[in-house]
Amino acid sequence: MTEAKQDIDWNNLSFAYMPTDYSYVADWKDGAWGAGELTRKHEITLSECAGIFHYCQEVFEGLKAYTTADGRIVTFRPDLNAQRMFDSAERLEMPPYPLDSFVEAVEQVVAANASWVPPFGSGASLYVRPFMIGSGDVIGVAPAPEYHFHILTTPVGPYFKGGLKPIKLRIAEYDRAAPHGTGSIKAGLNYAMSLKSTMDAHRAGFAENLYLDSQSRQYVEETGGANVLLVAQDGTLVVPMSQTNSILPSITRRSLVQVAKDLGMEVVERPVLWEELKRGDFVECGLCGTAAVISPVGEIHEGDTVVSFAQGHDEMGPVMTQLRKTLTGIQDGVVEDLHGWVHQIA
Repeated sequence: MTEAKQDIDWNNLSFAYMPTDYSYVADWKDGAWGAGELTRKHEITLSECAGIFHYCQEVFEGLKAYTTADGRIVTFRPDLNAQRMFDSAERLEMPPYPLDSFVEAVEQVVAANASWVPPFGSGASLYVRPFMIGSGDVIGVAPAPEYHFHILTTPVGPYFKGGLKPIKLRIAEYDRAAPHGTGSIKAGLNYAMSLKSTMDAHRAGFAENLYLDSQSRQYVEETGGANVLLVAQDGTLVVPMSQTNSILPSITRRSLVQVAKDLGMEVVERPVLWEELKRGDFVECGLCGTAAVISPVGEIHEGDTVVSFAQGHDEMGPVMTQLRKTLTGIQDGVVEDLHGWVHQIA
């Protein structure tokens, strides 16, 4: 890209909101989505009776735009974000935003904010946050009559302040999602449920909580904002799965599973007992998601019990390192994209 970048200290960005030039908006009323458009407005005006305020009809997504080594601006698998948002909206009785329109909207808003996409090698990216809310008036318990679709963008640095330094987790005392509830969709209500536990963890010196299944409190599920990956002593990548459909289907996790298979690793996706971690069955642990890609976990605490990962306690372990390096290499355009995941914008 020849367009000049914004005058920003790209190498020292935090994971925080900074308004860019354009957002994207579209509205649903009278049973149909209207034509979307770019806007320079970064505020939303709503009635005091809008459905979002009373019955929490809201779904969102998160993806990133990158500058590749050869100067292209790309996103990563936006079709999967479109599908997940479609599924989330259906679960909350909201009109799903059309899949093709979602991808086209992402293309438009990223291209319009090209000068805000961090340069290659900075370690930063342009975070893209599509969301949909119930905007029409509703006072009885019912779906809203109108909806607002919006995409904001903001340049961001690493999600966790320590970057790739292993973090500490604790077992949450609260539950994240009910069995057969809304844990498998990306909705604000799930994250609101985790805020108290998250802040308690931070006050106690932990980066995040690890949630166990709320039915038996025996199985590992996920953290407040990321899926979990484990490495067994024989090098097998073990991916915790839910028996009650309460884990978010992370796009990064699904991509890393395929990357592991491409690298010849054995991959097992199954329910994982917390007891297995306490026994020392795993030598590495990582959290994966759009915001962090992979963040290594050094320890998990449960009261006086401390689970430590031998190959990932002081620095990211070899398996997590290889997975992260390969996936970010694909996104950066320096590793071959075998599956057509990289979506070029400009």
